[in-house]
Amino acid sequence: MSRQPAKPAPAPGLLVVDKPGGMTSHDVVARARRIMGTRKVGHAGTLDPMATGVLVLGIERATKLLGHLALDRKTYLATIALGASTTTDDVEGEPLEQTDPAGVTDERIRQGVAALTGDIQQVPSAVSAVKVDGKRAYARVRAGEDVELPARPVSVYRFDLLATRRTPGRIELDVMIDCSSGTYVRALARDLGRDLGVGGHLAALRRTTVGPFTLATARTLDRIEQEPELSLSLDEAVAAAFPRHDVDAATARAVRHGQRIPAAGIEGTYGVFDPAGKVLALAADAGDVARPVVVLAPA
Repeated sequence: MSRQPAKPAPAPGLLVVDKPGGMTSHDVVARARRIMGTRKVGHAGTLDPMATGVLVLGIERATKLLGHLALDRKTYLATIALGASTTTDDVEGEPLEQTDPAGVTDERIRQGVAALTGDIQQVPSAVSAVKVDGKRAYARVRAGEDVELPARPVSVYRFDLLATRRTPGRIELDVMIDCSSGTYVRALARDLGRDLGVGGHLAALRRTTVGPFTLATARTLDRIEQEPELSLSLDEAVAAAFPRHDVDAATARAVRHGQRIPAAGIEGTYGVFDPAGKVLALAADAGDVARPVVVLAPA
């Protein structure tokens, strides 16, 4: 009985997924593994189950990129509900307190938004993925522990109020938020409601950009299942996310053999490309030489 030849591994690269609501980021990874036919799938920039939008997946050797991707800036479209606080600071939590927000004026809302814009100190939600003594905060909460997280600096570059809807006992704000990585939009909703004295929580969240990756290149899982193609090849992904340093053939050989090469004079991590335009490694300058951060060329 003849054996079927092994299916070749997919090419390395990134999938930019438009995550649906109701799935965890791990759920998305599991489905992508089935679609792409490989176990080597990881994700960068976790999204809560209720959230939709851009989730970046690495396939095969591109999983090595995930911890180094320039995902330091993210943009969201969100709906904040004023008039009630919840245990999770979002719509999926249990109600805590309800206060009629009818007396909150548009001007007070604008002032509250302005106070949460710029460089601020933010206490993450207790059910966040922040680790406390090696264990995720949300896991400690689910185990019945009281979790108090310290405030930490985050940057909210833009907090734009797009629309206001008033109904009995509730105000809904549609907002656009451009912020640093590590900023919790749920916490912004909580703090805005608290500062206005009526409580608040996140009612809806859609991530539109993560670093250089946007909804313009994102595809739904159903679409990916129909056309299981990468959003960006490994070469395209590195070129999109990092400064580029092209080297000659001799230097490329040195990189492949793990030898030191001259510094590029580029700040931070950058991609090293051979004369054919293939990425060899991520590197960073250390004095007069470049040190490899991660080798991407196949062995």
